[in-house]
Order: sequence, then structure tokens, then C-alpha cells
Amino acid sequence: MPKMKTKSGAKKRFRVRPGGTVKRGQAFKRHILTKKSTKVKRHLRGATNVNKSDMGSIAQMLPSAGL
Repeated sequence: MPKMKTKSGAKKRFRVRPGGTVKRGQAFKRHILTKKSTKVKRHLRGATNVNKSDMGSIAQMLPSAGL
């Protein structure tokens, strides 16, 4: 059997936290920021967790993460 490789796009975008949750960056904060309110941009700061319904696809993309 060949080795299972990690998707290189996924390893750049996700980090597995010690509790087993997966950290991801927020979307919609890269460009076209002039029409977005300060409140919206403030709430997009920082990281958030991946939704539970997406964990199956994350586990396939990161096979060595032990999810």
C-alpha cells in the first residue's frame, strides 16, 4: 500500500488543537474591505473552529492528524 499523503492545501489552512477540534481562519476578510463595516471586520478577526459536519472531510484531508 502507498503512503497516505496529507493534502497540502489543508495543512496550510487547518491546525488540530489538543482537544481534537480543528482551528481554521475566517473567510471574507481578504479583499473588498471598503464596503464592509468595521463591526463585520472586527468579528472576522481571529480563528474559529471547523464545524462538526465538516470534520469527516477534514479527517480525510489530514490522515496523520488522528481525527
